[in-house]
Amino acid sequence: MSPFLLTRTLSDDSVDTALRADVRTGLTAVPKELPPRWFYDARGSALFDEITRLPEYYPTRAEREILIGRAARIAAVSGARTLVELGSGSSDKTRHLLDALTGLHTYVPVDVSESALRGAAGPLLAARPGLQVHALIADFTALTELPASPGPRLLAFLGGTIGNLLPAERARFLRSVRALLDPGDTLLLGTDLVKDERTLVRAYDDAAGVTAEFNKNVLQVLARELGADADPADFDHVALWDREHEWIEMRLRARTALTVKIPELGLAVPFEAGEEVRTEVSAKFRREGVRRELEDAGWEPVEWWTDSAGRFALSLARAVERPAP
Repeated sequence: MSPFLLTRTLSDDSVDTALRADVRTGLTAVPKELPPRWFYDARGSALFDEITRLPEYYPTRAEREILIGRAARIAAVSGARTLVELGSGSSDKTRHLLDALTGLHTYVPVDVSESALRGAAGPLLAARPGLQVHALIADFTALTELPASPGPRLLAFLGGTIGNLLPAERARFLRSVRALLDPGDTLLLGTDLVKDERTLVRAYDDAAGVTAEFNKNVLQVLARELGADADPADFDHVALWDREHEWIEMRLRARTALTVKIPELGLAVPFEAGEEVRTEVSAKFRREGVRRELEDAGWEPVEWWTDSAGRFALSLARAVERPAP
């Protein structure tokens, strides 16, 4: 058996269909919105990598600190022979887990980017002879099955990405990944924590303007894929803290009244001066809220760790008997 397999569950046609549906629905809604998944073309992914190295953006460093300090404990409690990582990207942080999981047989990285999956696989295989890598090109929110692999399995969802899902979406997602696993398998979940507003807003509105460029990149995606004539210079990047919902919102705000034409959809989308389109929600969490959401979805919380500054948390939870549908 080859040490590297690649399975595609996401076709180019399905990506195009999803983009068209999201843009048509989102830009004709009131208020307007676009899902954050469309940030991540090649340029958007490179910009996000740059964001993770900015002084204002603490989550990546905080999560890495926890992984370095707790990887051995995660390995001991999970006993994992298979590691599944959702939204794996470059698999950079996961290397700390891979080093600690000495009994690991199979690594299943899941990402929408084939180039990211292939790029990460080479160094991993070179450093870990005998490891099987079965990569999935897939939308992790729509997974219905995983490749056959030995248990126990550990599913990692890192980076605080779960915060991009609204509460009802999170509930569905946590139940869906629970349904992929067997009782006794484990989930490692990264969650950014509620903290002071200034720290949160700065993390999404850095002084160098990289996050602003990242936010506006969705307009470049619409231009390339759908022929949209939206000019990034016509929009301002906005990052706001919503105290009621305890999440950050990123938005694009029209500087003047304008109309964005999208020929591939036959749409002309009017914007009033100052009108905004929401491009991302990033929820922040409290320990009891994480515990409640996990338990409601059929997970038993086992461990909770934060970085030394208490900014970010990793939860380890065990799958219990399958919840009622």
